[in-house]
Amino acid sequence: MSFVLYDLLYLQDSVFLLLYFVIYTEIGGCMSLRLHKKGLRVLGFAESFVKEASRSVLTGVVMRGDQFLIDGFGMTTLTVGGMDATEGVLRLFRQLNRTDINILMMNGCIISWYNVIDLEEVFTTLEIPLVCITYEESEGLEKYFKDNFEDWEKRIEIYKKNGPRDEIKLHTGHLVYTRVHGMEPKETQIILDRFILQGAVPEPLRVARLLARALLKSEFSEFTVSTI
Repeated sequence: MSFVLYDLLYLQDSVFLLLYFVIYTEIGGCMSLRLHKKGLRVLGFAESFVKEASRSVLTGVVMRGDQFLIDGFGMTTLTVGGMDATEGVLRLFRQLNRTDINILMMNGCIISWYNVIDLEEVFTTLEIPLVCITYEESEGLEKYFKDNFEDWEKRIEIYKKNGPRDEIKLHTGHLVYTRVHGMEPKETQIILDRFILQGAVPEPLRVARLLARALLKSEFSEFTVSTI
């Protein structure tokens, strides 16, 4: 084989690999997350409630991976002890009207007094990778559903549908427990470590939780929670 022919074949292979990378990046797979992209955006969801109230506050904070810049936020309300958490997450996302969110983070999937988020429904509807994070070991919540709700079967169905949790050790040394859709374990580890400054709570979730608590205590929240 001549050197000219060899060079042409090598160039052809290189172009093919480049095209494959571009296509793979656009349609899905590990590369599509672009984990080290400077402007990677995470939307973190967190809530705050008091059992005596009829409504809770759910907030979403958009945070960029470069310098933890807050790039947007929104809020909605949920029924305390209800079954509208999934609907609330989707509603809040749509209210933000964003097309640049790369990853969703949830501060737990059972919120507002056993209001269960259907993680699979959120993922399949929005087609954005998501990670749901909790911070303690658990033997399960079936007993509490049965003891407190007539519709306990539906709640347990969604709870079991969300699947088991995987343990991850963070760069801070803390352990978290995750349920993930659309990401591999290594990708999840990279994302969490990138967005955690200290402790176990990623910054988008920490800020969203602070915002939810502040709104719940505010005069605005007193009006909203009592009337919506």
